[in-house]
Formats: sequence, C-alpha cells, structure tokens
Amino acid sequence: MKYNLPKINLILIAVSLIVIIVGFALMTGEPSGATEYNPDIFSFRRITVGPMIALFGFVMMIAAILFKKKEK
Repeated sequence: MKYNLPKINLILIAVSLIVIIVGFALMTGEPSGATEYNPDIFSFRRITVGPMIALFGFVMMIAAILFKKKEK
C-alpha cells in the first residue's frame, strides 16, 4: 500500500497524537456536583499543564505533516 506521506511523517503524527491524548487525560478529574464543591477543578494540572501539553501536541501535528526530509 502506498501512502502520500513518508514513514517518518506517519511516526511523527502518531507521536503527536499520543501527546494530545496525554494532554486531554491530564485535564480530566472529578467534577463539582450540584450539592458539593470540588476545588480540584482549578488545579494547576487541569487548567495549565494539560492544555499546554495538548496545544504542544497540536503544534507537533502540524509540524509532523509539513516535515520534509532533507535530500542530499
């Protein structure tokens, strides 16, 4: 089967997809309910680290698609 992107691009796309999934996983946690308040919804991990890692993954995805191997 012939792909339009070289193998290195597909590997980089897979790595960036894993980084995006890790970023979204870091944003998960227990929600605040109607009867109780959970202060963990404002934790540093959920509002800063997770979104920054996911954003980095999306930027990596763009770079992985546009990456072109230098030819000699």
